[in-house]
Amino acid sequence: AKLQLTMSSVFDLNTQNSNLNYKIVAGLERLSHVFRIFLWEKAKLYSLSPIQIQLMIFIQHHAPDKCTISYLAQEFNFTKPTISDAVKVLEQKKLVKKIADKNDSRSYSIQLTAAGKKIVLETEDFPNPLAEIISNATPGDKLVLWNNITNLIIKLNQLQVISIQRTCFNCKHYSTKGNAGYCNLLGQKLQPQDIRMDCNEFEII
Repeated sequence: AKLQLTMSSVFDLNTQNSNLNYKIVAGLERLSHVFRIFLWEKAKLYSLSPIQIQLMIFIQHHAPDKCTISYLAQEFNFTKPTISDAVKVLEQKKLVKKIADKNDSRSYSIQLTAAGKKIVLETEDFPNPLAEIISNATPGDKLVLWNNITNLIIKLNQLQVISIQRTCFNCKHYSTKGNAGYCNLLGQKLQPQDIRMDCNEFEII
């Protein structure tokens, strides 16, 4: 809190334009608007909210144990009631269904229906304009960008701003050998470009 009191606003143009740190933060904030715009455009087509679209995309690509209300609330940094309300709407629209846990009748995971999968197929391309821009960058520029993004996300996770990160650095299978990362599960060295943002084999330390 003391640090915040001594810092000027990132949005104060007099400060921002003379401070590279603030310019970078302001640029990232502007990029966040781009994702929201792309996502809103898709959501409006189906009379859904952006978070409902994001939930469906997540469910499509993750295992059932990660598709519970509790896990989704942590993943998206929302309260359980907020996620429950979003899922309830999706269920009413017959886009998702609840699958009871065989070992615990009080627990359930959420799965997409055929109609839900169809909407995911038609909406999960919302980041493609940015992907196309990045695809035209040089390999060196991509690697620098990727290193900076992963480092930023790890630090935000350490500050508990981002609650869940299924990245290599947080995985029990990750270690270092010499100056290189190493995956003990795959039995191979990890170059910077091999580091995963979201891994199916992730196990928390």
